[in-house]
Amino acid sequence: MKTALIVEDSQTDQNFFSGHLQKAGFSVTVVSSVEEAETKVKASQPNIIILDVILPGQSGFELCRTLKSQDETKNIPIIICSTKETDVDKMWGDMLGANAYLVKPVDPTEFMNTVNKLA
Repeated sequence: MKTALIVEDSQTDQNFFSGHLQKAGFSVTVVSSVEEAETKVKASQPNIIILDVILPGQSGFELCRTLKSQDETKNIPIIICSTKETDVDKMWGDMLGANAYLVKPVDPTEFMNTVNKLA
């Protein structure tokens, strides 16, 4: 079974992402901070990570950079899903190694098409 890690502090967005992923057959783990995410990724590497940018403590951009710079995690696809929608934000996501950048509110079809392409 494919696994997904959702790093998101909004309960509404957690439910949206996990619901769609579970319907598609993913085993889903949800965390709400970068620190929790780092622990989960080390314990068991997911097939895909859904990552918010604005999180308590460290930002999702920082986690993306960290994971993409480490040999053991650099190949895990990361989809950034954020309300930050400027071209600069998208450029940062790309520069830090994110595999996709979706702007909230995320279209369910676009979300699942992106997940299926990457996972």
